[in-house]
Amino acid sequence: MKKISIAAAAATMFLSGCDSEKQESPLVAIVNYGQIPPLLASIDGIKKELSENGYSEGKNIRYEIVDIAFDHTLIPQAVMNVKNHNPKVIVAISTPIAQFAKGKICDIPLVYSDVTDPVDAKLINAPTKSVDNMTGSSDMQSLKALLTLVRSILPQAKTVGMLYTTFDCNDMALLNMMRHETKAIGMSLVAIPVDQMRDIPIRMQELKGKADVIYVGASGLQSALAVISGEAAKMNIPVINIEEQSVRDGLALASFGVNYESVGRNAGKLVAKLLKGSQVKDLTPLFPKIEDHKCFINRKLAQKYKINIPENATIVE
Repeated sequence: MKKISIAAAAATMFLSGCDSEKQESPLVAIVNYGQIPPLLASIDGIKKELSENGYSEGKNIRYEIVDIAFDHTLIPQAVMNVKNHNPKVIVAISTPIAQFAKGKICDIPLVYSDVTDPVDAKLINAPTKSVDNMTGSSDMQSLKALLTLVRSILPQAKTVGMLYTTFDCNDMALLNMMRHETKAIGMSLVAIPVDQMRDIPIRMQELKGKADVIYVGASGLQSALAVISGEAAKMNIPVINIEEQSVRDGLALASFGVNYESVGRNAGKLVAKLLKGSQVKDLTPLFPKIEDHKCFINRKLAQKYKINIPENATIVE
């Protein structure tokens, strides 16, 4: 696997090795949004799925992974750098990266991954149909199932608190979905905008005395989860997150969301078909199934908040 930083990509040409087998191996380029557990699990899922489809790294497939560390200004450079290396497929992990790639690249198949609502993001026109040279794998979770879980473990909770970044349309899609689902289930939502990540501690104070539980979804805000969790703890408000590692680390009372390895595996299935000669227009974009959702609960925090533990939850210490 070739793993490079943006600076290295800007300064270094992608050199062909003398190994003819490696020269002939197709290159899959992955532009990643940042180093957080969900996205890393997706990359792992892509590689596992391709391996199971007969593509062994170092033998008949190569990877180039570029990470922008949540810096939107680096997206153009990252995407165009990997394009210049002539990959067979480019995987764009996150909505902003996928949107830029779709607008700039028309001669290489594009596969988005970890995008909540690809239709709302205008990556595709309909959930079941790929567009132009883009298809992909969504991480859209069932918020109805999430809120049902919240009601079961925190029956007194009436209001969900949620931060959202104003510069990422993925967050805006999640916000609209949460507004719809809280209303449908008879709960309230307090949504606080975040213009810059450094404002999070201040913005969190706006949830004091208003939110019974705080939800952190599939967002760049995952990179600031420790800050969100710390401020929530001061206010004695439990945090529900989208992925399990935060529960294992004691940052969240519980997690409920899609398994991100399965999101990556769905992307990997599409990449494998493209490598085997399928056309993008013939592929159906993939979304998580309800069985892809999992629930994890931190035992220590469960005792602190005196919650009811569902039978289907996995308890972590």
